[in-house]
Amino acid sequence: MNSAQQYIDLYASQRDLICHHSAPVMNAVRDAAMEQFQQRGFPSLKEERYRYTDVTKAFAPDYGVNLNRVQVPINPREVFRCDVPNLSTHLAYVVNDQPLFERDIPYVSSLRQACIDHPELVVKYYNKAATGLALLNTALAQDGLFVYVPKNQHMERPLQVLNLLRSGVDMMVNRRVLIVLEEGADATLLLCDHAMDRVLFLTTQVIEVFCADRSRLDLYELEETHTRCRRFSNLHVHVGSDCVVSHNSITLYNGLTRNTTDVVLDGERSEITLNGCVVADKRQHVDNNTLVDHRAPSCTSRQLYKYVVDEEAVGAFAGKMLVRKDAQKTDSKETNANLCAATTARIYTQPMLEIYADDVQCSHGSTVGVLDEQALFYMQQRGISADEARLLLKFAFVGQVIDSIRLEPLRERLHYLVEKRFRGELNKCTGCALCK
Repeated sequence: MNSAQQYIDLYASQRDLICHHSAPVMNAVRDAAMEQFQQRGFPSLKEERYRYTDVTKAFAPDYGVNLNRVQVPINPREVFRCDVPNLSTHLAYVVNDQPLFERDIPYVSSLRQACIDHPELVVKYYNKAATGLALLNTALAQDGLFVYVPKNQHMERPLQVLNLLRSGVDMMVNRRVLIVLEEGADATLLLCDHAMDRVLFLTTQVIEVFCADRSRLDLYELEETHTRCRRFSNLHVHVGSDCVVSHNSITLYNGLTRNTTDVVLDGERSEITLNGCVVADKRQHVDNNTLVDHRAPSCTSRQLYKYVVDEEAVGAFAGKMLVRKDAQKTDSKETNANLCAATTARIYTQPMLEIYADDVQCSHGSTVGVLDEQALFYMQQRGISADEARLLLKFAFVGQVIDSIRLEPLRERLHYLVEKRFRGELNKCTGCALCK
């Protein structure tokens, strides 16, 4: 049986159960999503956007799926310690794909609850941007997070979401997040991914973001799982006029990760910043694929992704800036810098420009290099050991990305975590008290 067919058969046999434990708005789009998935299947290595990640192989195992919404019998606070401690944030948990709230959090609810409280909003925005691999998530997801900040409202404290993977058997998890910011609203979100058991996990995640005029959003994602985790995340961002949006993706420890980020700049004078930091070794695989679609004039976009790969790790980056003919006075810059710390590590990089306007300032570039032997020699001459010198050079290389984080407590904490990672101290699920 091929990888796609097992999910098609699963949906056909369990559709009523999936719908029973979900909400009408989510159920309304399932059949169409599965029909499109059945027609397309999984993207192959021949497709331009997926040429560096074998999706079919990752989805081939027979994963368990908790369609009956059986509650995982844990108290997250008792068994889990996040490596990014509470940063004066509102704290929410998602155990596998089930949101848990210890108390009411302003502007935040589950998707199922949002279908009761704000049905018109969910209908307006849910599944309006998701395409491609997200089709399978749309067909199978039963709940998710809903973040809604009304007009001119300010989320006073950042929202920190701990995504916890927990299972005694190989498990597939389908997470969904819908973020809606009305005019003049602003919010800060931190999503942390952790795995609490050493089984094989497959996560599909779809985050849809809609920023109305003059809104502001800072979105941070931190992955610190283990080598048996496969993560496929799809982020879709729609931006209005005069908005400021930033997204920072930090991959510190993983198995296989594919992050797809699609941004549509649909209003004038908006700014989007995409930053990424990847640290990978062993046989880890991290693939970031971005598309920034400039549709309106006088917008600014910046992309900076840095990778440090060691041993037999594979890193891939493909970023495309599309400037349409009406998007005059676009200012766009894309940079991908990579450090191969071993001859057995591999980097694939493909920055792209597609421009149909004539009054623009656009540039793109990529570099792939190794540790500077002269710098290593210089540092050793001053009493620094070879291992410590290599660590300092790696740390300095990714520092530019970490320093760009606007949330100061998170920035300081990530400096510490990145150093721990280079010292080999994050090679297990350090957040899980069960492993102590």
